[in-house]
Amino acid sequence: MKNKILLSVLSFFVFTSSFHSQETKTEETTIGTPVTVIDRLNIPGPINFMGNEFLLALSKQNSATWAQQQYIMRDDELSNYKELINISYFDKEIDMETAIKQKVDFVEKRRDKTQDKYSFVSVTESPDGKEIIVDYLTTTTPNEGEPFAEYNLDRFKSFDTGEKKSFVIFSYSKRIAGDLKYAARSLSKERGRIMEAAIKTAIPPVTYKPTEVDKKK
Repeated sequence: MKNKILLSVLSFFVFTSSFHSQETKTEETTIGTPVTVIDRLNIPGPINFMGNEFLLALSKQNSATWAQQQYIMRDDELSNYKELINISYFDKEIDMETAIKQKVDFVEKRRDKTQDKYSFVSVTESPDGKEIIVDYLTTTTPNEGEPFAEYNLDRFKSFDTGEKKSFVIFSYSKRIAGDLKYAARSLSKERGRIMEAAIKTAIPPVTYKPTEVDKKK
């Protein structure tokens, strides 16, 4: 696996973040009529990450075994966020090596296709091999609006209780708009701090409540 780095100092199992109580239903913080969001994963919140509180803004039942929830800061917008946390829960066993390869291939193919000279992707494995982080940077120049750089971190973890196997991807994303060179450089400088925070942050406990699969729009 490319760019694999063994963590020698920071253990994936040194968890320090706490999660405060939050109602299982909240209001979506996007523009338009507020919509009740069902907390399908029953995650205590808000989620605290890097000193900020992230509130539940979106919950989707993508398939019979895949539920996804997204969290943003109070004054942010889901449609044009600055920072976002995404939690994907798979109510089945997922091969971690395959999931990692698919993510790395996606970023590398995107970089080649778009000629994104600032893009990179890296894989970091915990000492015991039970968790893996894929972090990567991309830049985007939309048809409308400012160009932006986006740093993403995906933390993959398998769970096996003996009776049931599941898989969780805890993701953090941060965007900086404006000059791409400056934005990409700024995010690259923050990479170490974000990685350390992700390693020390506990993946929230999940109590899965499956619902009807959302219809594709």
